[in-house]
Amino acid sequence: MVNSKLVEIIDEYRNDLESVYHTWFLNNQERLKAFRTIKTGLSDVIDQIEKRTFGNDFKGSSLENVITAISEQKQVFEGAAHPFFWKPKLRIPDIYENEVNQLAFGRFLKACSIATTEKQVVQEILKLDSLKIKGLGPAVANILYFLHPTLFPPFNTAIVNGFNALFNEKIKLGSWTAYLTMREGIVNMNQEYREYFSKDLGALAGLLFEIGSGKIIIENNSAAVIKLEEKKRNNVLKKRHQQVLEDILEENSHSEMQYHLARLGVSLGYKVWIAQNDHSREWNGKKLGEYSTATLPLQGIQQSERETISFIDVIWLNEQSNIIAAFEVEKSTSIYSGILRLHDLSLSIGSDTCKLFLVAPDKREKEIKAQLLRPAFREQNRLQNSMSYILFSDLRCDCDAMCKFGLDLNVLDKISKKAMNI
Repeated sequence: MVNSKLVEIIDEYRNDLESVYHTWFLNNQERLKAFRTIKTGLSDVIDQIEKRTFGNDFKGSSLENVITAISEQKQVFEGAAHPFFWKPKLRIPDIYENEVNQLAFGRFLKACSIATTEKQVVQEILKLDSLKIKGLGPAVANILYFLHPTLFPPFNTAIVNGFNALFNEKIKLGSWTAYLTMREGIVNMNQEYREYFSKDLGALAGLLFEIGSGKIIIENNSAAVIKLEEKKRNNVLKKRHQQVLEDILEENSHSEMQYHLARLGVSLGYKVWIAQNDHSREWNGKKLGEYSTATLPLQGIQQSERETISFIDVIWLNEQSNIIAAFEVEKSTSIYSGILRLHDLSLSIGSDTCKLFLVAPDKREKEIKAQLLRPAFREQNRLQNSMSYILFSDLRCDCDAMCKFGLDLNVLDKISKKAMNI
């Protein structure tokens, strides 16, 4: 039976435009892109563990790339990386220097990545829990969420606190058993109140996060909030407001770069495709969709790959509708994920003539260089030969001149830097 008070809480959450429901779950295309990035990154983790090349530290590992992509998913996943840092004095989590534990972790990730049912994943959780690997607790559930978002919710202190307050429970943070108990409660509530949430458990987890962090006050957490959290809550609201403003600025800079690239492509005589989710964005009084073709002509490419390609930020096509250049604008998200998407595009179209460009703020140039120096990318000759990067300041400053004097794609050689020359 639907609880009217609970419905009021849910409505407060859904109607707050600065809640994670809007800023992370509904209106964040980076969240959707992260699923593919994380799944692909996990394949690297599993492969390296199986080949005994994973290494003995979190920093610089393939696992760090996966957890970084998770941590970038707004406030809900802040701190997601901390449980995976190697703490040598405590020897936790004990998956870096203990080969047996590392192999068990790899088997767990592989089994969960190919699992198709809830029962299969739960069995793998219980198997992992039985090994009692020191420091390897249910923080791993944040990985499970990106593998099976309709079956397993994310997990952190705020979500647990929100669950305890809403359901008057006493779930503890560090136990897999506690996580599975909490998960069952979340799944049941999500089914009962499905019309208010989504099949994706991230929507409901966001509500618990808001309650647990004190942004939404309910009866069971009101006394503590009144006594201890009033000042903190105001700070949270101010921080959230500032983050929303920063997000707006980031989205504006993203749209600005897409605008410059689209305008330049059209002036050079190419057809332009703007990522399908960005057609309604505006810059300089123009909708980006005005520069874009209505559809992206892709022949001989599977549907799943077509969908991935359609989210590339900007694509240039010649008169024969062949892709000749693709651009990923990486304002604050993972450079690794941008390289991966461009690499996927290159493999999908099977062309050595398509040029690939990362477009990023000047302050991220060192990060771009570091990522392009990764052995996994340097071994890809096609990627090395075709990928370059462009800094925001250069594109912003020289776009008008390139539009006026440029003849073809080669005009970008003036402002781009080749990966192979780093």
